[in-house]
Amino acid sequence: MDFRREALTTLAAEVRSGKRTARELVTHALERIESLNPQVNAFVALDADGALEAAARIDEAVTGGEDPGPLAGIPIGVKDLDDAAGFVTSNGSAVFAGGPAAVDDSPLVARLRAAGCVVVGKTNTPELGWKADTDNLTFGPTCNPWNLAYSPGGSSGGAAAAIASGMVPLATGSDGGGSIRIPSSCCGLSGIKPSLGRVPQGGDHGSDWPDLSTKGPMARRVADVVTALDVAVGPDPTDIFSLPRPEASWPAALEGAQLPSKVAWSPTLGYAPLDDEVRALCEDAVGRIKSLGTEVVEIEVIFEEDPVRDWLTLAVAYNWRTLAPYRHTEMWAKVDPLLAAQIDWAAEHLSALDIVAAQDACHNLNLRLVELFRDVRLLLTPTCAGSPPPRSLEGQGLINGEVEANWARFTYPFNMTRSPAASVCVGLTSNGLPVGIQLVGPQHADLVVIRSAAALEAAIGFDDVAPI
Repeated sequence: MDFRREALTTLAAEVRSGKRTARELVTHALERIESLNPQVNAFVALDADGALEAAARIDEAVTGGEDPGPLAGIPIGVKDLDDAAGFVTSNGSAVFAGGPAAVDDSPLVARLRAAGCVVVGKTNTPELGWKADTDNLTFGPTCNPWNLAYSPGGSSGGAAAAIASGMVPLATGSDGGGSIRIPSSCCGLSGIKPSLGRVPQGGDHGSDWPDLSTKGPMARRVADVVTALDVAVGPDPTDIFSLPRPEASWPAALEGAQLPSKVAWSPTLGYAPLDDEVRALCEDAVGRIKSLGTEVVEIEVIFEEDPVRDWLTLAVAYNWRTLAPYRHTEMWAKVDPLLAAQIDWAAEHLSALDIVAAQDACHNLNLRLVELFRDVRLLLTPTCAGSPPPRSLEGQGLINGEVEANWARFTYPFNMTRSPAASVCVGLTSNGLPVGIQLVGPQHADLVVIRSAAALEAAIGFDDVAPI
């Protein structure tokens, strides 16, 4: 069995029919984790006994003629920024790692469990999900299954590495600045960031990054992500940003999936350097799009300047809110020094007007997209400006051989605009590392993005798996 070669619908259907058992799937996941996690460090917490007990309940339901759900028996990892009952939500931080276990699931985890998924453990993340590299002082670095000397990206790097190495076929992620799309690109997955509010956050406490971050399932291919999204999307009364379902069946929306008749391609968005090899791989994918009959309009400048300062204003303010109670305690010494420095700076210099100005910047970025989408239906960009960086660079990346701190700078504008966006793998670099292209849709046009991503995935035909 190789989770990377079998569709979620096939695995779940075999469990529901009795051809396979949920215990078989969960046992395979646990064996794969035991074998590979010491090298990859994708999982930071496991509950093997609890997972096997949950699998047994699903098998008993099948034997008794009950339907345990459309994702029956699917083992999943939960990103360690997300609550899963019985597990500590450490947020990749020593500040929270010693806390009590969560009593309840987040809405996303609850919906996946209700559909038949089995939580086997928590996946690694940088502290508070603050950077594009999955490393923290509490659990250490996660490695890229394509090459263990390289980063899987972040902040959902533990989830992406777990999927790319075949530990689990499905995991939860979140994306406040690219945290689903970046690791999907780095690990050869098709990743989807839904519109803000499409997958509700809610629960008994507010979102950590309320104006930027959206949660969503992660898997190897678009169809698997959409299968999981089908049970995850929809409003929740505890989430004031949650959106209604745009479609009764999300998988049905993939039938006959095709790209729009006219799309825009912007290699740099107007402000970013781009690695030559990344550009070549993405432009080859753009050529395939043209061969399918889609008109591609190249647009040099989408945004006049890099919006990173405004994005950082919001992100740092949110992390300041989370860690403020610990700033003047002995726990502060256990916070990532760079993260602590950002928050110390914010506490001294950031004002309410700065935060409101950053929110205004989000509005203005979206106005530019409204103008763009009057003429085209989809925007294509590289997912990252560089390929997956060596872990030795400690979070920095490489662009044409030069060290670059902000090597993943194409994703965060579309958190600011709340746009639906996806990343599809376009191939491997000369040293065998995956590269993704990003697809961005109009406001709330999630179905346009997933249909286009599915069509592009099929046209490219990339089907390699990590050599691990």
